Amino acid sequence: MGLDSDVIISGSGVAGMTLALGLARQGLKCTLIDRMDLAPTLNDEFDGRSYAISHAPYMMLESLGLWEKIGSEAQPINEIRVTDGFSPLYLHFDEKELGEGPLGYMVEVRHIRKGLYDALTAEKNITLLMPEHVTGCRASIGHTEVTLSNGKKITASLLVAAEGRHSPLRDLHGIKCRTWNYHQQGIVTTVEHELDHGGIAHERFFPGGPFAILPLRNNRSSIVWTEPEDLAPTIMGLSEDAFNRELAKKFGDFLGEVRSLGQRWCYPLTLQLADRYTANRFCLVGDSAHGIHPIAGQGFNLGLRDIAVLLEVIVDRARLGGDIGAADVLDHYARWRRTDNVTLAVVTDGLTRLFSNDIAPVRLARRVGLGLVNEIPPLRKFFMRHARGTVGELPRLLKGEAL
Repeated sequence: MGLDSDVIISGSGVAGMTLALGLARQGLKCTLIDRMDLAPTLNDEFDGRSYAISHAPYMMLESLGLWEKIGSEAQPINEIRVTDGFSPLYLHFDEKELGEGPLGYMVEVRHIRKGLYDALTAEKNITLLMPEHVTGCRASIGHTEVTLSNGKKITASLLVAAEGRHSPLRDLHGIKCRTWNYHQQGIVTTVEHELDHGGIAHERFFPGGPFAILPLRNNRSSIVWTEPEDLAPTIMGLSEDAFNRELAKKFGDFLGEVRSLGQRWCYPLTLQLADRYTANRFCLVGDSAHGIHPIAGQGFNLGLRDIAVLLEVIVDRARLGGDIGAADVLDHYARWRRTDNVTLAVVTDGLTRLFSNDIAPVRLARRVGLGLVNEIPPLRKFFMRHARGTVGELPRLLKGEAL
């Protein structure tokens, strides 16, 4: 039978758009479905976050020809400084030590979405169905049939959920999630400051949770300010002047006077891991498969690594004229990604538990530990390569190679 698409993707977030563009540029036909029209999600008020894109996912976006759409708004991360509160002992990563280019890049989500949207609308192999959502699906030999909320049925070899943490399709396929609530919330805002940040990212650990200062262009930084869930609403409700006073206590004066640019967002922080990534002619990517604490800024990068692997296994099978939705293709994807995702989830969970407390002996040990790692160059370089995303078995795209 003739299929309407090769792949149907539910969810037009950054993960869904990137996957669709990667497939389309390899000649595969995609249908991208979302409950919301894309255009209203491109404004400044929709999502105030900024993403840290590590080096390997940056290479992937370059290889796919997508970096040119968003790179003009990117701020290179040249150094990372990790401290326990305002302790003089810290862990310092400097890209000059590796000599392999920036550790990563900071890009505001609004610029990423706009760049990907511009690429999508110029791509003939992508069909957008919005506002629309999937109400049912039935996998058969050689294809899956998807029923939309308007009653229409469409077919493809594979259905992908890129719907975020609360994925309806994951639930529809009976895939359970293991979830841990940190009882913390992440307050996100953009600030401007008097002095140049020099491309340096700062991660400070306080008893209530980490406080990240992430460099953006034009003397601005993105703040991810973690607090217990019972305190975060109070901070969110402060007047602009009162909020800036509290912000200055955490930020310090090393970049001169600092002030929020007004808008604030607040997100609950949880750990979430799907029990499995696939079902019959169906798979999960990005936050639909896993969600981690933002303590290491790697959640978005995990999603891009999922996409790099899924693109490779699909494109390799398509070039052989095979079935891209076959069980062995999806099993290959799931095996490749599970270890990386679970490992990083465990690491970030451990870091959150280690640093989100004020127990004196633990506080002393972690401060000394940061200082010791900083004094051991081979160990420091190992952690830097992990931060760049260049450790482990990498798919071609993450190595900067063509599919």
